[in-house]
Amino acid sequence: MELAYLPIGVPTFHLESAGKEFEKSVELLKEIDPAVKVPAEMLLSIDKLHSFTDTLHPDLVVVQNITFANGAYMTEILRTFDCPVMLWTLREPVIDGGRLRLNSLTGAYSAANMLASFGRAFGYVFGAPREPQVKEKIAAFVRAVSLKKELRSLNLLQVGHTPQGFGFGRGLDAELASVFGTNLISIEARELINTAKTYTDEEVQDYIDAAASKMVALDAIPQKNVTDFAKLFKAYDSFVKENNTGALSSRCWPDFFTEFGTPVCAVLAMLNDLGVPASCEADTYGALSMFACAQLTGNAAFFGDPVSMDETENTITFWHCGMAPCSLAREDTGAVTGVHCNRKIGPTLEFGCKAQAKATIFRIGKDAAGKFRFFIAGGEVLDKPKQFSGTTLVVKTKSKSEDIIYRSVKAGWEPHFAVAMGDIESELEALAQLLNIEVEKY
Repeated sequence: MELAYLPIGVPTFHLESAGKEFEKSVELLKEIDPAVKVPAEMLLSIDKLHSFTDTLHPDLVVVQNITFANGAYMTEILRTFDCPVMLWTLREPVIDGGRLRLNSLTGAYSAANMLASFGRAFGYVFGAPREPQVKEKIAAFVRAVSLKKELRSLNLLQVGHTPQGFGFGRGLDAELASVFGTNLISIEARELINTAKTYTDEEVQDYIDAAASKMVALDAIPQKNVTDFAKLFKAYDSFVKENNTGALSSRCWPDFFTEFGTPVCAVLAMLNDLGVPASCEADTYGALSMFACAQLTGNAAFFGDPVSMDETENTITFWHCGMAPCSLAREDTGAVTGVHCNRKIGPTLEFGCKAQAKATIFRIGKDAAGKFRFFIAGGEVLDKPKQFSGTTLVVKTKSKSEDIIYRSVKAGWEPHFAVAMGDIESELEALAQLLNIEVEKY
């Protein structure tokens, strides 16, 4: 991703002060992205602006009022580039009753007025280069723009249809392409089941070995189920690689129990740890939520239902039948292997998740009118053992858990959520702004 820095202004202000801020700003942006494109000098005329921008093909521009600049500067930037803008206002370096050194804030109003006239969404930050929140806000916006670009190159696989009553997760190719830029690939579950049936036991031994290195007590599961799981694993893995798939949602019950005799839960767990976010119950928007979480944190995300609340602990417990990534398992137990809580067939995963100092609950969902919206809530994952059969994760939320449950139920949110292993609230809010999607913060 190409990031460019545009320090605009006019030469009639205090250029010594502006020059110092310019040097510190370049240092800061290089800390965020060493490859950032920066001019050799401040851009104190429209001609100098053009001379620099003519060399660029940015995905994001950081436009800073190094001094006051009228709206013509931003007009030229918007005419030249069709990309997101991060608008940066500098704090006045000295307030002593004397000369106004920069007048950056008035310039920001002129720039923002043009941004609004063009209908462009933009990020905004106020502060000096060495103020921590400035770096945090710019870095979060950069990551959001990078994620938006990744969404536009994502092939998202939808395996099978959602079960009856789970239609909230069914992805539509036109919606995914028009809103997120994502390409939806749809196949039937039977296609992967039939492919899995063609493999010999010898062909899947490497997949058994890979799973056994992560899953505790896999050898306690009947050998036929272990072998069939490995065949499914190979079928999914091969399709993902052959079709450059970055994330997937998969139908699970009843087909894999009734038509194949072995659940797909552990396959999805393994794919998550291989860097392919995978949701069950064919929840495609759940998979997209997991992809965003994984890209922003660099870690696999948890996917599950909110099943329990403890008002005294201020916690919400998330659960699913047994498809959480092995990397999230508590170290004292590891990723224990078991059988499905209803069907009593394995392998599934059976563990509580390890503690995480910062976590974010996230969902790409829709309101009653079918308009996309983001659910965002912060918290931490507590050090808790498995709460129910399957895999569980307990989040102590920043806000009152009781308020989150009451508000989100009454707002009609879907029953599946992703939990990211990190604080990515600012990035997700920025992404929503870039995509023109409403945010509901809890």
